[in-house]
Amino acid sequence: MNLFVLLTLLQDGLTTGAIYLLLAVGLLIVFSVTRVIFVPQGDLLALAALTVAQLEAGSVPGTLWLLDALAVLAVLADLLAGSRWRALRWLPVPALVTLATLFGPRAAAWYAMPLGLAIITPFGPLLWRLVFRRAAGATMLTLLILAMALHFVLEGAGMVLFGPDGAATAPLTEAAFAVGPLTLSGQSLAVVGLCAALVALLRWFFGATIEGKALRAAASDRLGARLVGIDAARSGGLAFALAAFVAALSGVLIAALTPIGYDTGFAIGLKGFVAAIVGGLVSYPAAAAGAVLVGVLESLGSFWASAYRDVIVYALLVPVLLLLSWRGRRAGEET
Repeated sequence: MNLFVLLTLLQDGLTTGAIYLLLAVGLLIVFSVTRVIFVPQGDLLALAALTVAQLEAGSVPGTLWLLDALAVLAVLADLLAGSRWRALRWLPVPALVTLATLFGPRAAAWYAMPLGLAIITPFGPLLWRLVFRRAAGATMLTLLILAMALHFVLEGAGMVLFGPDGAATAPLTEAAFAVGPLTLSGQSLAVVGLCAALVALLRWFFGATIEGKALRAAASDRLGARLVGIDAARSGGLAFALAAFVAALSGVLIAALTPIGYDTGFAIGLKGFVAAIVGGLVSYPAAAAGAVLVGVLESLGSFWASAYRDVIVYALLVPVLLLLSWRGRRAGEET
């Protein structure tokens, strides 16, 4: 391996690591607020990529009708629960997104990307309302089983709506920059820049807004947050909305680098989960370091042993879990 190959692999590793960082942040937000390991986040990534690809082709994506169906189910669920006025809250966003899709210039790349984000992001709070809210007090194992079941449902929906073939989206930029022997891709720089901007924006959101502070309170002490009047159901819906937006943005960004199929999102989301595990499911800086490590290991592994690159990434869990177990045991002995 010469210097040029090493720098190219590191560039690819940092780009994919930025995507894994976004997914890890989404997983951490949902888990810290609701105790749900949001396995279907990878499926939302795939649905977002396929949605934008179909919009750019000038077609109406099937996820639009799925969004409308979920909104109707959420309205019926609230009506059956006796919340007549609250039930109406689920209708405006899907209605506006439907109108924007049917009557807007959906084939234009500048329009298709934000429209795809607008279609997929509401899936988060809708899935929270329909699947997880009633089971919020259940054990983590029960919530994990629900998350896995939802993963299979969304994966099957992706197969039905988009078929077995993968698709790619238009890149944000075709630019390239020569830096010594290395050519930096404008798309890679855009991915890293957008990921950094989103992380900074989330930091501001959690530190400077009432909603962000409420999420932090719910994450640190759920019972205490309820006692001071923070609505657990609203916090859960907001956490799922943020995770869905992060997944959708990740899908749009990564689909410009490699084709995405209905069943590839789970593997990508699983690597984001590995990054979150490195952070102990609590530390955002550690998750960021884990995401970069996962991306670089995957890139280098694809060069040295492409058949085992996934094994190399998942093997990272072994020492991390041993370390977390050792720390937990030491903490228990000290107390």
